[in-house]
Amino acid sequence: MESVIGARRSTGGRPRIGKPNPIDVHVGSRVRLRRTLLGMSQEKLGEAIGLTFQQVQKYERGANRIGASRLFDLSRVLDVPVSFFFDDMSGDTPNDVVDEALSPDMGFDADPMAKRETLELVRAYYRISDPAVRKRLFELTKAVANSGVESVSDVA
Repeated sequence: MESVIGARRSTGGRPRIGKPNPIDVHVGSRVRLRRTLLGMSQEKLGEAIGLTFQQVQKYERGANRIGASRLFDLSRVLDVPVSFFFDDMSGDTPNDVVDEALSPDMGFDADPMAKRETLELVRAYYRISDPAVRKRLFELTKAVANSGVESVSDVA
């Protein structure tokens, strides 16, 4: 009989291969996404919830699992509902999420919302104070994307 101390059930905990749980990685990436969209540093987020920036880093990588009370604190500080951290999680079952996250073609870099360029673009877009200009830029961006045009000068 295997000792209960230190043993993990096959349906819970982290995979035995030593990699972070894919669900923890997804939740951590959503924390990073929201923090970055707000222009908040890991240090500032850590201060707001009583952690060091190293602990925030571990959460964002999925190396440390985020408990329910900490997730609630994060949702308040980052001004999002708790469900935000689970949004865009594909798969109907935890096994689907695990399989998808462990597949070689999936990863954090595959998400365009995780790229700094995207985050900077979104921040700059919302700094445009005139709603009419913002709407025109939005329409132009959609038109360029839909036409397959490589540069804006081809549109003008």
